[in-house]
Amino acid sequence: MNKALKLICSTAAAVYLTGCAMTPDTIVQGPTTARPLPPQAHQPANGSIFQAATYRPMFEDRRARFVGDILTMTISEKTSAAKAAGNSGSKSGSAEGGITALFGAPASLLGRTSAGASNSSEFSEKGATSSSNNFTGTVAVTVTEVLPNGNLVVSGEKQVAFDKGTEFIRFSGVVSPDRILPGNNIMSSQVADARIEYRTNSHVDAVEVMGILTRFFLSVLPL
Repeated sequence: MNKALKLICSTAAAVYLTGCAMTPDTIVQGPTTARPLPPQAHQPANGSIFQAATYRPMFEDRRARFVGDILTMTISEKTSAAKAAGNSGSKSGSAEGGITALFGAPASLLGRTSAGASNSSEFSEKGATSSSNNFTGTVAVTVTEVLPNGNLVVSGEKQVAFDKGTEFIRFSGVVSPDRILPGNNIMSSQVADARIEYRTNSHVDAVEVMGILTRFFLSVLPL
């Protein structure tokens, strides 16, 4: 009875582990949002126009420059790559031999002992691969850190839920304030260390990810 119960439990656990699938870790670094910093202690007025505590240029739009400010990221990424390779070669050879003299044997007899051999080989191989990717969209990102040189570390996430799953768009990178367009817009191609991610958690994506037990056997079994 105990053996049968153990067998049933082991089988159930194996089936469960085979069906388990983990969503791959995100490539976006750091938090995807940040709250504005708390207001600092009131500083005495040191000028009628310029205030060092809350400085913003007078003749420009309200450009993002502090933690908690928001930018609109326009994602427009297109990559393509192609590679082709070929290799060919040929080789041939021949050899001949015979006995011309052997202990006074007649030449007419020795003439029949000649031998020859030849061989040839050649090969040819070709291969080609190509890939093309296109990703467009928009996502709002938040300034999470202001670097000492004035550059802005930004990060953001957008989630869209459907009947059978949720779509995730995540973005992180470093933005130069000089690249920010009017309206706090910026192109993804102008962002340094950009990490752009689009994933879903639908049933189709869960099926495409290998289960825990499958990954375990692939890690220990030679292929």
